[in-house]
Amino acid sequence: MKYSLLTVMLLASASSLMAQESIQVGNVSQDHTYENLVDKKGINLGNDWYVKIDLRTGWLQYDYGNAPTGGTHSGDPTISKGHTDSKGFYVIPKVSLITPSFGGFAAKVTGMYTTDLGFNDPNYETRTFVPNPQDPKAFAILQEAYIRFDNNGNKVLVGRQELTTPMIDADDWYMQANAFEVAHYTNSMIEDNMFSLGFFHKMAGVWDSGAYDATIAPLGGTDFYSMSQASFVGSADKANVDPDAGVLFGAYEYHHSQHNVQAWEYYATDLYNMLFLQYDFKDSVGGFSYVIGAQFIDWQEVGAYEKTSNAAGNGARIDYSLYSARFDGSFDFGLNFATGVAKYTDGKGQGDTLGAWGGYPYFANGMIFHFFEAGSLQNAASYKAQIGYDIMDNLWVGYRYTFFGLDSSNSFAKMTDPGDPTKTIDDPSKGQDAMHLNGIRLSYGGKQGAYFTGTYESVKLDHEPDTYSLRLIGGIKF
Repeated sequence: MKYSLLTVMLLASASSLMAQESIQVGNVSQDHTYENLVDKKGINLGNDWYVKIDLRTGWLQYDYGNAPTGGTHSGDPTISKGHTDSKGFYVIPKVSLITPSFGGFAAKVTGMYTTDLGFNDPNYETRTFVPNPQDPKAFAILQEAYIRFDNNGNKVLVGRQELTTPMIDADDWYMQANAFEVAHYTNSMIEDNMFSLGFFHKMAGVWDSGAYDATIAPLGGTDFYSMSQASFVGSADKANVDPDAGVLFGAYEYHHSQHNVQAWEYYATDLYNMLFLQYDFKDSVGGFSYVIGAQFIDWQEVGAYEKTSNAAGNGARIDYSLYSARFDGSFDFGLNFATGVAKYTDGKGQGDTLGAWGGYPYFANGMIFHFFEAGSLQNAASYKAQIGYDIMDNLWVGYRYTFFGLDSSNSFAKMTDPGDPTKTIDDPSKGQDAMHLNGIRLSYGGKQGAYFTGTYESVKLDHEPDTYSLRLIGGIKF
């Protein structure tokens, strides 16, 4: 059976994600879809007890034109926001035990181990986001441990889980999935309708967690820390928040035939509120299938964070929205395409919120998320054009170009602070107008359990050296 890009998206939107469980019906991120072609039921131990095994390896390389200096992790803080060249080889075995259902109750336990087998230079691991960048070493983690009840359209889950929702996401193509200590209830008793309520308490995930303050999170993303500590806001603001604060959420989705509607509300106590709305229309004409979608996301500071903003008298620090649209299509003979456009409003907070907790549902991004290198996305716009082809069953190749139109009155390269050489500030003489991203991806997901995705991307950003990234990630599932 041949899988096109769009087919993968539609298959995944009609059922739960294969790599991790999903509450969400629609909008699976194109940037971690291909691995989901591979799903193995596991090894039957008898009486419907199963063991699932995922043996993953990967080579990651990010060249920022900013090599580590002096045998330390640090490079020039004025180049690429201080992000330094990083590279590494990793091996990640992952084992899950899944119980049969007993009166609607079932359980799952997953353990994961991450190691570089002693191959890597720790000075070059600050941006691979596989081990803790402050203390790169092998680690093991109890990734999942939950009990689930599922009966007649009612589902309750409590425990650790690799969970996918639009703005808080397992995002597992960065070598290892995020996991959350969560409790949620989902009701799908009414046909084509889904209602959900839940609470994210803690998370673990090196790429998507901001928990790197050694005084409160010495293990970084390699262990579970509260959602507030794992947020991307500054450490001074985290000190004003309940260290156990989490994120409440509620959702409604309607999914029927050609139409998919999503409304998600997330309330991060004493930090900020996120509202996510999306509509998709899908149809086919002859041998052509397509999706047209519109998306709106709004971020607003709340609670203690809002109070400290008001006290400082500088206005809101998180107060902006993102409007996006997409048109994606696929032909039966294997050609497919994806386009997207996005506009950020002229408010602050992008650096404190984008991608936090693993949520990357945005329509117009690069193949590797390089918007972190731009000075700011305040009042910016982005445009994506992608074309791909199904070479053969389960083998896809594609090219993507993404242009970020930056606002040079808000986005700047960095310079050393004349008053304090240990700090950097915006350089007013180096406003940034544009960022160009060119990416190529080859992706394979075989029925026997083998999978591979290779991604190369180059970035040209005003007043910064060109950057290059290569990710080769693959493995086999049993």
